[in-house]
Amino acid sequence: MTGFFIALLSGALMSVQGVFNTQVTKTTGMWVSNAWVQLSAFAICLVMWLIMGRDSIATIGEVQPKYMLLGGVIGAGITWTVIKSMAQLGPAKAALLIVMSQLIVAYLIELVGLFGVEKEPFSWRKVIGMGIALIGTTIFQWK
Repeated sequence: MTGFFIALLSGALMSVQGVFNTQVTKTTGMWVSNAWVQLSAFAICLVMWLIMGRDSIATIGEVQPKYMLLGGVIGAGITWTVIKSMAQLGPAKAALLIVMSQLIVAYLIELVGLFGVEKEPFSWRKVIGMGIALIGTTIFQWK
């Protein structure tokens, strides 16, 4: 149940962050805003590392496969795409499409067993659920 509430909080934080980043970009520009997001996130992580415990930084070199270390690069891409989509579509439409994309890609990752995720069997129930969500997205977008 805790995971359920953490996921809800994550979605809420992503929406608020997207709006904040989009507003900052209006004054600073895309890459200054994106750099600020990544730098401030780094500062928080550093402070939390100092407070919560000191896992060895050297263990980052033990991560396998090495491409898993691209999360920060992907994070910069996420920040850029969220800012651009919210600026062009507005927060609600952008968030809806972002969540739909997350759902479809996450299911495909599980279905195929990509990136070390345990492979899940195909489920019509999940496909129908995504189809219903896509229909809802279309209705939401309809003018």
